[in-house]
Amino acid sequence: MAPSKLSRGLAKALFIDLDYRKNNEPKEAVHSAAESFESIETYEEREPTVAEYLYYHRPTAAGGVRYIKSLFPFWQWIFHYNLQWLLGDVVAGVTVGFVFIPLVAITSFMTGAAFSIACGQVPALLGIKGVNTRQATYLVIIDTLKALPGANIGAAMGLSALFLLYLIRWFCGFMSNRQPNWKKFWFFIGTLRMAFVILLYILISWLVNRNVDKAADAKFRILGTVPSGFQHTGTPNISTGLISALAPDLPATIIVLIIEHIAISKSFGRINNYVIDPSQELVAVGFTNLFGPFLGAYPATGSFSRTAIKSKAGVRTPLAGIFTAVIVLLALYVLTSVFFYIPMASLAGLIIHAVGDLITPPNVVYQFWEVSPLEVVIFFGGVFITIFTNIENGIYFTVAASAALLLLRLAKAKGHFMGKVRIYRVTKDTAGKDVPFNEKGESLGVQTREAYIPVQKDDGTNPIIDIQSPYPGVFVYRFGEGFNYTNCAHYMDVLSAHVFKETRRTVLDKFEKLGDRPWNDPGPRRGAKIDLNDSRPILRAIVLDFAAVNNVDVTSIQTLIDVRNQLDRYADPEVVEWHFANVTNRWTRRALGVAGFGYPSLKDEPNLGRWKPIFSVAATDASSESIEKKGPKERTASRDEEDVIAPTRSVGVAQLANRGDGKLAAVQGMNRPFFHIDVAAAVESATANAEAKGEVSGRSSPTEKQ
Repeated sequence: MAPSKLSRGLAKALFIDLDYRKNNEPKEAVHSAAESFESIETYEEREPTVAEYLYYHRPTAAGGVRYIKSLFPFWQWIFHYNLQWLLGDVVAGVTVGFVFIPLVAITSFMTGAAFSIACGQVPALLGIKGVNTRQATYLVIIDTLKALPGANIGAAMGLSALFLLYLIRWFCGFMSNRQPNWKKFWFFIGTLRMAFVILLYILISWLVNRNVDKAADAKFRILGTVPSGFQHTGTPNISTGLISALAPDLPATIIVLIIEHIAISKSFGRINNYVIDPSQELVAVGFTNLFGPFLGAYPATGSFSRTAIKSKAGVRTPLAGIFTAVIVLLALYVLTSVFFYIPMASLAGLIIHAVGDLITPPNVVYQFWEVSPLEVVIFFGGVFITIFTNIENGIYFTVAASAALLLLRLAKAKGHFMGKVRIYRVTKDTAGKDVPFNEKGESLGVQTREAYIPVQKDDGTNPIIDIQSPYPGVFVYRFGEGFNYTNCAHYMDVLSAHVFKETRRTVLDKFEKLGDRPWNDPGPRRGAKIDLNDSRPILRAIVLDFAAVNNVDVTSIQTLIDVRNQLDRYADPEVVEWHFANVTNRWTRRALGVAGFGYPSLKDEPNLGRWKPIFSVAATDASSESIEKKGPKERTASRDEEDVIAPTRSVGVAQLANRGDGKLAAVQGMNRPFFHIDVAAAVESATANAEAKGEVSGRSSPTEKQ
């Protein structure tokens, strides 16, 4: 879009040059090169604009309606509700409703938190009094060991309940393997083991303490009076003291709430083949925790155990939660008198049993080590910090350490210099000894193609494979991660150091006086002469593979510009070409174009007349079938710009297009000839231009400034 008179006037007043790109871009040369391919339909890429971006992301009425609907997925399935769904929801809802003892998993799946909770319940399990379970976990363990002589009859209620829980779980698992047809039955029996054990020990406690009216008079510690119903309905009383008490724990609570809920949702979404909308889930959790306090509820998030039980029980819709709520309400209003006799030791056994499954088993930790050893270090760091300080510090450490590891991996991302290999596609039918190869090792009867793999051979490729340089003075560099402000300097330092090592200056003795040399290029030792027999090639071109890059930023682009200027000074009077492969983001191509990449440099104006553009073309929709029948001929088209005057020769696909068998079009914008569809096309273009320059300039051997 051309700037208006007003915008030009404003830019002039602010000393902004709106035409700097026109002055630095050889548009005429690029345009004439594109027009020289008469049989190919030209295509010029239009750069994205901020107005286009804002228009595409503008809020619309239809989008607002869709968002509101997404907050209430209930309406998408309620009108399809049927009897079979109802039966599945009732079974699952009632099953979960009977598991009314809460699973105390404060820190998601963190092993340290589960261990801390279990250790904090051991004194109650053994009937020990006087141990402060709110201190650091290691102190709880020490004080519990010191207080072991104070264990009483409550230990029998706790240890036997814990043993019975594990016995039932083992027996149900054993029977489900012995009787596969009854697997679901044994699963339900196993999930109800908590309800069975707590009811059994309530009965035992009632038989022992049936004449007791006060919990303090019981033979062992019992829960005591439990208020029935909702005792704290109404507007929550929020005071400054409450806020100051909650504020230190809010960050950890929010982190745990989000991570646990989304992790559970996505896990069971994959199991049951449905897609999770994290925004929708967080809105639902927000509403729950916003209105829950009006009924005296605790902060809540997704529950892994209840979700697993519902999934195994055959739940069909979220309506099962209503049946779960009904069971819980009945327990709150009808069974509170029964809760009076719950033995505290047995309840502690249930809690230890529940959180015991949250402790990560060694086999899983070993698998973590196989995948990412550094994250295992973070894992154990979080566990030990939780044990020796508190759960909040463990959360903060793991989150901060994970973020630091991510930044470290980005900042020290490893790039690879790529070399060319000839790949032969061998099938079972062609893998015999009779496959013919010529004296150069080239197959005469097997399909081949070029591929580019790391020269350092540090990616697991076979070290005996012969990797060749694409062309003397042409370097292919692939980014391992994104290309942004965190790692651009590291990437470019490695690139420039390798280039300086593998090439020489075009003019070896370009400095007339010793004082003209920079400190980082002092030249030979005093009294020594420059080696004019240096066999290293001069720098011709850099090919950057952007396959791992999506977005770029100002810092990364400026770093590219600085390195380009540095290498141009190094290769002077030659101009280094910069080719880019696999740049799929339009905004990234725009940023590179703004910085002067993607087309020949005006500094190389003497060679523009001999420039050989190479474009990747493909059949259009109407002609793709006819072109495919011809087989995989050439995938690129090339023509000297001089052919504009005398179009007497053409190579590659241009010949195929002239036959009238179909129409070809450029795959990418011909106004950006140095942006290529893949590495092979980029190397082909860079090599063709390097060969043309070498033939004309005659600078393939060292030169000395006269």
